[in-house]
Amino acid sequence: MEEDLAAALRNYSWEIKRAHAYNEEKGHGFIDYQHIGIKIFREIDKMRPLIVAESVWQYSHHVLAGLISHKGPILVVANWDGTYPGLVGALNLTGSLTKAGVKYSFLWSKDFDDPFFTAKLNEWLDTGKVIHDLSHVNPFAINNVEERDLIIAEKLATRIKDDKVIMGVFDEGCMGMFNAIVPDDLIQALGIYKERLSQSTLYATMQTVSDAEANAVLDWMLQKGMKFVWGTDPVNELTKEQTLEQCKMYIAAVRLADEFGCDTIGIQYQQGLKELTAASDLAEGLLNNTDRPPVFTGKGKELYPKVALPHFNEVDECAGIDGYVTYHLWRELGLNGDNTLHDLRYGETFTIDGKEEFVWVFLISGAAPASHFKGGGYAGAVSMRQPPMFFGKGGGTLRGVSRPGKIVWSRVYIENDKLWCDIGTGRCVELPDAEVDRLWKLTDPQWPVMHGVLDGVSRDQMMAKHKANHIQVVYVDGDYEVRKAAEIKAATFVNLGINVNFCGI
Repeated sequence: MEEDLAAALRNYSWEIKRAHAYNEEKGHGFIDYQHIGIKIFREIDKMRPLIVAESVWQYSHHVLAGLISHKGPILVVANWDGTYPGLVGALNLTGSLTKAGVKYSFLWSKDFDDPFFTAKLNEWLDTGKVIHDLSHVNPFAINNVEERDLIIAEKLATRIKDDKVIMGVFDEGCMGMFNAIVPDDLIQALGIYKERLSQSTLYATMQTVSDAEANAVLDWMLQKGMKFVWGTDPVNELTKEQTLEQCKMYIAAVRLADEFGCDTIGIQYQQGLKELTAASDLAEGLLNNTDRPPVFTGKGKELYPKVALPHFNEVDECAGIDGYVTYHLWRELGLNGDNTLHDLRYGETFTIDGKEEFVWVFLISGAAPASHFKGGGYAGAVSMRQPPMFFGKGGGTLRGVSRPGKIVWSRVYIENDKLWCDIGTGRCVELPDAEVDRLWKLTDPQWPVMHGVLDGVSRDQMMAKHKANHIQVVYVDGDYEVRKAAEIKAATFVNLGINVNFCGI
């Protein structure tokens, strides 16, 4: 990527000067800690044009301090690659910069020699900024919503504000996602209050769950037809013992949510828990599904019976707001409210029903509910070991291919110290099995996937406007009109006090 960027700049008579050297001892040239990033930025002329090259997932806070204080033009550049997800890291960074009020420009490319990239790069070199096509974005017109639909939105928003909602946060701030932390004053204005919980408490509670209780959860999944790719090598394979540990985490999370009266929860996991126990992803997927293994108190009372306990993956509080509202609004509409976030991981153009469409690969590490999958929910789900490089203690995902159908997508984010939501419609499409497997191997084959087409929003428009690496998705099943559902959701957010843009058709 660095070589290609240098070549692109030389075409316009510019040269790259690397701001930090390759580290021979560590064997890489990345900025891998916040303090390292701060030290590097001390040596950078604050007025110089600066390019942040993103070719992998990164922790935004490693560079955020330096970028906040930089005065010259900033350009974030992402590679377009499924295996090395610079576009995911860059979307997180741009969302974080937006929240921090930092001016920046943003570009992305596969080879850094296509007309779109080279023209926009030249624009930045000449003017210090890049202007993208945002014609797909329009302020949401709540006055166009039918009165009976407005009443539904108003009632739910009023109930949330009056009754209050408790959001359980198991350690705040994951993987440098500054954009995923909602300040208390903004979230409390919605009627949502954080209960800050410790992941150490979750781990400690796991130790109080009996083997019999864990086995009951596992048996429930097996009876539903779910498959587990078990082996005997705990270092490189998923073992049954790891799965049972995940079942204990699921039970512990539900019990703690009940103890603290939480209506929605988010587990960070990537810092802290990954050194102690198996991955949280299986538990997260179970929590997001209305049909899930029952969990009981010590006295035999079932907790949260016959409903999901909406979970926001990677403790993304913006997704937590969205997930809770969506789940309960969809139930009011008579729809299945099971929803999840995904990463905007990758995408390619395919011919769908005789028409060229840009198909996004929405991918997340396991929090997707089984009700989203082809093959009959849990019967279409497989649990595979998380990659050993990132998940040393193992544990499996809740993996499947999302079924074809209409979707509403959205993202809550922070800009100018206000909460916003971009919302639109789309559909999950079915790709040939060979293409599904190819795209899985290109990204992470252990993770659940959705192949999404967004109505009236091109790839470049989505990249230019989206303020996060995450996107929230929910199905609109049956004959219910997808646009109508999206408008009622938008109206609910407006009534809560969130500014809304409608994106696309």
